[in-house]
Amino acid sequence: MAGDNRTPVTVIGLGSMGRALAAAFLAAGHPTTVWNRTPARARPLVQKGAVHAVSVADAVAASGLVVTCLTTFADTRTALRPAAGALRGRALVTLNSGSPADARETAAWAGTHGARLLAGAVKNVPAAVGAPDTLLCYSGDRGVFEEYGETLRVLGGDTVHLGEEPDLAALYEMAVGAMLLPALVGFFQGAAAVQARGLRVESMVRFAGKWLDMIKALLPVYAAEIDRGDYSDGASSVDLFLAGAAHDGDLAEEANVDTAWLAPLNDLVRRAAEAGHGPHSIAALTEMLRKGA
Repeated sequence: MAGDNRTPVTVIGLGSMGRALAAAFLAAGHPTTVWNRTPARARPLVQKGAVHAVSVADAVAASGLVVTCLTTFADTRTALRPAAGALRGRALVTLNSGSPADARETAAWAGTHGARLLAGAVKNVPAAVGAPDTLLCYSGDRGVFEEYGETLRVLGGDTVHLGEEPDLAALYEMAVGAMLLPALVGFFQGAAAVQARGLRVESMVRFAGKWLDMIKALLPVYAAEIDRGDYSDGASSVDLFLAGAAHDGDLAEEANVDTAWLAPLNDLVRRAAEAGHGPHSIAALTEMLRKGA
């Protein structure tokens, strides 16, 4: 596809995700400039048609749209500092992890150098970049989103602007991301227990998927309960979860599996029951997670 009528874009940071972003822009025909501290990472992209900038300042100067994909907001500021003078008037899109406070600090830093910031998050793995259902959330300068939205949708078809506040994407990334490690460790615990019986872990994948589908179906129900502050529907009650916690020790002993990671979660359930939430929906744990509850 000819790229002469496509928006030029610069990608800074060529880890696995950054390389996927740059490859998606190239595949869509966008003239793409890349830069990374380790130049060798740019070679496969150059072979696909990317231009490798010698310096980060040259990379920023090459395009009106600059997309960074580094580990943290602090890493982004550090990498861009030598190019600060070239940022004025450019659209800066950050795709990295970090706290809402870090996002606000980066927005202020970008503003002092005349850049318009759109802070974003890719809610998927590098292999999913460019897919129609891949979700990317952005927040910050709406003008940047409106001007470059078509270009950014090259990275994923489910592209959302959350609002003008520059920290909203970081807030939602952390709020949703909190689900990941507990879910994965739960799967890994199950894998260890299944293997202890001489069975293959792949045998439980179908059932784990169904379980996750059930959890997904419950999320709107729990969200509505939390928004209303009404936990009176005890179909999945705190007491029910408390009773289930008693089986953790049995599994640990039988399968020789370490279930100690569950102790803080079970303690949270116990505290909710002691606070009078025993017959209430398990969503009442939200009240226990608020500081001062």
